[in-house]
Amino acid sequence: QVQLVESGGDSVQAGGSLRLSCAASGFTYRPYCMGWFRQAPGKNRERVAYIASDGRTLYANSVKGRFTISRDNVKNTVYLQMNSLNTEDAAMYYCAAGRVWARGCVSTNEYGYWGQGTQVTVSS
Repeated sequence: QVQLVESGGDSVQAGGSLRLSCAASGFTYRPYCMGWFRQAPGKNRERVAYIASDGRTLYANSVKGRFTISRDNVKNTVYLQMNSLNTEDAAMYYCAAGRVWARGCVSTNEYGYWGQGTQVTVSS
């Protein structure tokens, strides 16, 4: 059974840092695309960043320069290092894994597996 388990969410003050982790298990293939998404109350889900198996990454403009996505293919874990957090970063953060055919990593439709989410709260 496929599982994506996020951890690392917490409550921090603006300017602080957090590191989110996503442990993947149960896959019969290695997802080419791994992504982090977030959703704040009343807002649409937003793709924060993705990382492909070849190391290609893409970040949302709102987090570029502050967040770093990485993956450890041995540990089957994806990370999201978040620095200089601000109140607009507060949201539920979700890890997602690409479908077996996914290669672009841009479209939400390419992601077939989702974690339960980890909450990030940022206070001013």
